[in-house]
Amino acid sequence: MDHDITVLGLESSCDDTAAAVVRGHKILASVVADQTDLHSAYGGVVPEIAARAHAEKLDLCVENALEAAGKNLSEIDAIAVTAGPGLIGGVLSGVMMAKGLSAGTGKPLIGVNHLAGHALTPRLTDGLEYPYLILLVSGGHCQFLQVNGPTNFSRLGSTIDDAPGEAFDKTARLLGLPQPGGPFVEQAAILGDETRFAFPRPLLDRPGCDLSFSGLKTALLRQRDQLVTSQGGLRRVDVNDLCAGFQAAVRDVLVEKSRRALDVCSGITGFAVAGGVAANTQLRSALETLSKARGIPFVAPPLSLCTDNAAMIAFAGAEKFIVDGADDLTLSARPRWPLDRSAPSALGSGKKGAKA
Repeated sequence: MDHDITVLGLESSCDDTAAAVVRGHKILASVVADQTDLHSAYGGVVPEIAARAHAEKLDLCVENALEAAGKNLSEIDAIAVTAGPGLIGGVLSGVMMAKGLSAGTGKPLIGVNHLAGHALTPRLTDGLEYPYLILLVSGGHCQFLQVNGPTNFSRLGSTIDDAPGEAFDKTARLLGLPQPGGPFVEQAAILGDETRFAFPRPLLDRPGCDLSFSGLKTALLRQRDQLVTSQGGLRRVDVNDLCAGFQAAVRDVLVEKSRRALDVCSGITGFAVAGGVAANTQLRSALETLSKARGIPFVAPPLSLCTDNAAMIAFAGAEKFIVDGADDLTLSARPRWPLDRSAPSALGSGKKGAKA
């Protein structure tokens, strides 16, 4: 098979059930069924509810994706599926679905690392050549990777506790904003004064590219409690200013750590950002400014491809297939699956998946 194979991709690692059909760099169809309504009353993703919803929706997403692409299963060359990391019930739902499709059609089965899907998205959207630096920043993960090939990643640094997406969600919860919190914190921050509160910039006093966001969340909690005690509650202006200060702190930390990561990379073709938090416009703008100052091309995929989707899994599956071939029906679902196996394990385990 050539590189432009037609791949059906499945994604179910957290709270989005997705299927897509991709040929080469062209997305023929991409279907995503989110579970926001199912989890909104709980303030976060409930793994058991997520797994049950995946089992109910996967076949419908596959049918819809094939129909939108104008394809049937006989016209698919391979089936790619997220095999980890993530919430194990959801990952297992996708893997079993993909195994059934592979066994029934005789099509090759390709297990894809969810993080590799995000990391290879700049190649899908912009054709970025290896090697490049990527900041993978999402609800459950945050790490700097030098992407050397479809299965060759060097981790330069990662979060040692909360991922930024978790911190955004927790900030929203503390301030009474809806979930998922990222977009609502960003909306409030637009109206706020980021200089009103002096939030910390964790780990900037230490060398290296590792990150931490748990202390920042705690600082916001303390500031909120001080306001509630002193004035009997939070005003809307307080919420806006707290969001603006929090977002500015996250931005400053990620920009400075990106600068350090760029310092240790050589011969890269560009700097990319991917993952759900990459949808934050202030963060994108700051990272793009940094890249321009360094004279390095900057790539930020469309917002629809920053959040979890199956198009990235199908594309990453095609890239992996060329290098490593197919998996067999012993493919396992993995709650943890680091991209850089030579790097020491990062500490912590996020609500949306294990840290790498």
